[in-house]
Amino acid sequence: MTDDATLTAVRLDKWLWAARFFKTRALAVTAIEGGKVHVDGAKAKPGRGVHLGNRLTIRRGHELFEVHVTGLSESRGPATVAMTLYQESEASLQARQQQQQDYRLGLLSRPVAGGRPTKKDRRDWQRHQGEL
Repeated sequence: MTDDATLTAVRLDKWLWAARFFKTRALAVTAIEGGKVHVDGAKAKPGRGVHLGNRLTIRRGHELFEVHVTGLSESRGPATVAMTLYQESEASLQARQQQQQDYRLGLLSRPVAGGRPTKKDRRDWQRHQGEL
């Protein structure tokens, strides 16, 4: 295994795993092959080399990260070290925070179910449906 200080390129799937965007390399590979990860605006393969200065676009669920690679590592370390491997763009960070806030507000505005329907509720529903 090479020392992280002498690395000039790291496999994309390893870098995503080391930077803690995905919990396992297998999940990173699946995301890359599914077109969820772009390097400098182009689709990539898991074995593609990531270099310092590359721009990555990573879609993970509903989140979209636009990051600039500032460090290379083949091994997964603490989260504080993983955060030094990239710098997220200000626009990406603001968009994600706005999306999280919108999601929270959406959860608060939804009606809360009263729990499991009672026998009376079931009968009322069946009467409404014409079953009784």
